[in-house]
Amino acid sequence: MPTADAMLIRDGTNVLYRLAGDVVARVGPPGSRLVAARQVQASRWLAEAGIPVVHALDHIDQPTVVDDRPVTWWVRLPEHRHATPAELGAVLARLHSLDVPESLSYPVVDPFEGLREAIDNGTALPEKDRAWLLDLLDRLRAEYAEAVPGLPRCVIHGDAWQGNVVVPSASGAPVLLDLDHIGVGPREWDLVSLAVDYTDFARITETDYHAFVRAYGGFDMTTWSGYRTLATARELRWTAFVLGKGATDQKAAKEARHRVACLRGEIDRPWSWSAF
Repeated sequence: MPTADAMLIRDGTNVLYRLAGDVVARVGPPGSRLVAARQVQASRWLAEAGIPVVHALDHIDQPTVVDDRPVTWWVRLPEHRHATPAELGAVLARLHSLDVPESLSYPVVDPFEGLREAIDNGTALPEKDRAWLLDLLDRLRAEYAEAVPGLPRCVIHGDAWQGNVVVPSASGAPVLLDLDHIGVGPREWDLVSLAVDYTDFARITETDYHAFVRAYGGFDMTTWSGYRTLATARELRWTAFVLGKGATDQKAAKEARHRVACLRGEIDRPWSWSAF
């Protein structure tokens, strides 16, 4: 695979490069080989199940591991845009309707995975703020453990937002991306991100949110008794992500402090959080 003219697409948890021949190389963090292998497996299974999804290359053994970092290889998508709320709702409805496969080892999704470590290592915050976040994490875990038993389980994306479903300009058919967190869990964890965009950030209008609800099948997350628990858990994950960048990025450190102030109720909703 020629890499001389590689172009950086995104530098996040995963680093994406565009290569010749409409190939995208996705470099995962150290120690994430099993996650990378599951992404490829999920892509192929979802395609067979009729879900439009980003395609892993078939002619390369996947993943390729270099210095404990897995590299997976994908077919580059044509020009595209983020999905509308209604398009996202329709894709999630199709995904959640699939039978949980017995042959694939999808993990049970844990909304709190890695958060304690991220907070402990978040030296961009003073110790008192990290202690408060850890107390919040413990409270959310307890509330989640009480709210979730008995909810139906299905295959969920795990990080469902409009940017992880894109619509190619030519075909107009939404395509599911970023399969890092795919697993088995309650549908509510997939539905909460867009609901939070509506209730806590005013990023989408009431009309768009209700279009999302209709496209999904009529279930409104914001009316569920456990909504605030999952909403805060999602916001805590977004805060921990920026906190992880704060050790080397002063703008990220400032943003992490702002997000903590929001979570503590010191800033009224709707909130404005900068993207990182």
